[in-house]
Amino acid sequence: MSALAIILARSGSKGVPGKNIAPVAGKPCIAWTIKAAHDAHCVSKVVVSTDGNEIAQVSRDLGAQIHERSSDLASDTATIDAAARQAVLAVDPDGQFSTIILLYANVPVRPVGLIDRAVQLLESENCDSVQSYASVGKYHPWWTARLSEEGRVSPWQGDVLNHNIYRRQDLPEAFLPDGGVIALSRKALMLEISNAKPGPHAFLGSVLCGINTDEGEVIDIDTPLDLIVADTILRQTT
Repeated sequence: MSALAIILARSGSKGVPGKNIAPVAGKPCIAWTIKAAHDAHCVSKVVVSTDGNEIAQVSRDLGAQIHERSSDLASDTATIDAAARQAVLAVDPDGQFSTIILLYANVPVRPVGLIDRAVQLLESENCDSVQSYASVGKYHPWWTARLSEEGRVSPWQGDVLNHNIYRRQDLPEAFLPDGGVIALSRKALMLEISNAKPGPHAFLGSVLCGINTDEGEVIDIDTPLDLIVADTILRQTT
């Protein structure tokens, strides 16, 4: 399957300023995502959607096509799907690509083959979208709590703290999207799935699938500590 990869690389970031081009294991952070896209067998074209000149120059040097994101889609309140739609309509107005892959520039660590796995599942299950998910491990929703201003603890949900479970092994499996990959049909991204639930995730369609990643296989840079972790992992594995 021939797919179009859109790498989302907004220049602004409050948590880690300049994180998309921050050095990680000797390369700009985005370089690792561009490499992952180029290495995927299913990807025919790699496009970086950005409002940053430095990001654009780094991306061009690495063989990616650039889409200059409009300023209204470059704020921290703009949705990723709106930015992705704008890029897809600009670089593929005739709809040559029916499969779109969304990748975050601030995710330098991904397992080899993750993108191809997502697209293969999208095709085999005939679903609208596929995301990668990581286990929440000990940070399970059943173990969350509320803490009042007076320091009193109460369950986040229900009346029993920790659902009366004290062993991590007894918790039911729970997963979170880890940012490694989103593969989806063009129809889903363009909000053309009639029975998709309305809301900010409508672009994922109505039939959603997921693939599991192991602990540490995907690192999403949201804090300075994430940069250190990603740098350490990539220096050990590349």
